[in-house]
Amino acid sequence: MAGGEDGMNPDGFRHRRRGRSRPRLLPLLGLSLAAAGAAVLAAVLVREPVGSVTPGVEAVTAVSTDQPARREALEFRMTDPDHGWIRYADGVRTTSDGGITWTDSASVPADPAWGAAEGQELPGPEETPAVKSLQFQARDYEVKQVQFVSPELGWALVQDEGELGGGLLVTGDGGRSWQREVTQPVRDAIRRAKLELQGRLKEAPLYASAEAARLVFRSEWLVMPETAVPGGAVLIRHTKPGSVYWNGRTYRLEPYGAGYFTYLPIGMDVKPGRYPIGDKMLTVTSKKYPSQYLEVTEEMNRMRQDTKRIAADQAKINKARSVSQPEFLAGGPYILPVEGRLTTPYGHTRYVNGKFSGAHLAVDLAAPEGTPVQAANDGVVVLADSLYLTGNSVYLDHGMGLFSQYAHLSKLQVQTGDRVKKGDIIGLVGTTGFSTGPHLHFAFWAHNVQVDPNLFFGRSPFHWLSQPEGSGTEVR
Repeated sequence: MAGGEDGMNPDGFRHRRRGRSRPRLLPLLGLSLAAAGAAVLAAVLVREPVGSVTPGVEAVTAVSTDQPARREALEFRMTDPDHGWIRYADGVRTTSDGGITWTDSASVPADPAWGAAEGQELPGPEETPAVKSLQFQARDYEVKQVQFVSPELGWALVQDEGELGGGLLVTGDGGRSWQREVTQPVRDAIRRAKLELQGRLKEAPLYASAEAARLVFRSEWLVMPETAVPGGAVLIRHTKPGSVYWNGRTYRLEPYGAGYFTYLPIGMDVKPGRYPIGDKMLTVTSKKYPSQYLEVTEEMNRMRQDTKRIAADQAKINKARSVSQPEFLAGGPYILPVEGRLTTPYGHTRYVNGKFSGAHLAVDLAAPEGTPVQAANDGVVVLADSLYLTGNSVYLDHGMGLFSQYAHLSKLQVQTGDRVKKGDIIGLVGTTGFSTGPHLHFAFWAHNVQVDPNLFFGRSPFHWLSQPEGSGTEVR
């Protein structure tokens, strides 16, 4: 038939032959099967354990480093700015770099020897901020435990829901801001805290007791002692650098240990009263000194009239005492330089041949000529020379503006520039210069103002904190 031969149906539409269409369907079917297989393989590769709600999301979360593992911390302790530990229900982690890194540990380590020596422990709670809650990343947290090792450096364990992973938050600015990581400002605070503790380790043993050291480190200002008399001296300590204005002069505070120090001489011209020093008060009480009357030959008396020679010597002395080592050189209590009879105590008003001569601001100790004279404490010889009125004389610098003087020696045993230790022989008793007999004229100078040597005998100025003036050894 014509229609069958042309492939046309009676309606005029062409029919596709089945035999020719099959080869075209096979490639399409293969592509579909390959795509389905790839999808199945991908599902197998990312498949999570049974119970995962959204396998793809959970897989991403499991490998993320942005979120800490959920672990509840029970307690922590920092034993110094570098070392500390955190205890968990299932273990312990320790740090030796201020929390930059933490390492698993089998147990809580024993505290190091920071507190082994009395008075050298970390700051007490009175010195550090009290933190009950804090804000981190715009969220408020209740604080479970907080510890500061300096007024600015501290760590906190907060009550969270596991999002912090049982880690600590750290502050380097006294709690104004908190971080999870040890940032550069926190590193700087760690360095400062370490220097502070090193300073305390150096300073604490100088005080009379551990309790005295603790009092010192918890006080912004200290006046040691808080009560003095004209002719005395006090030691000032502050936690910051600066200066103190006193009796018409400015005294710079020099760093030592963990504080800043200076001596304040209480001159004979200071009136009794209460004087503010920082946030403390210095009380100066009155004291009456006895008088002494000396009779000397006219030839000896004329020595005191040679003002030209006296002025030349004084210039030499002033130059020697113009520079002092900016640290405490003396070690421990001062000793009596020579065993002898006290002939003139400190502060006596002296009259020579019936005329007023001034106050005797030293102690005179009579002893046989040639008796060895010892250095009262460690120091540097800033002057060893023969002077007109005081004869063979030695001046020792004990640091921080404090000098001791040894006069009328028959022989000098040291030279200018020598370093001496407490008890070293620096000269021999004599009667050179303006002297009526063999004796040692011994004096202390604080910033070129003479002060009572009895303050130093048997104790150091660091002991003035716990001992009121007059309670130390006094020569009689």
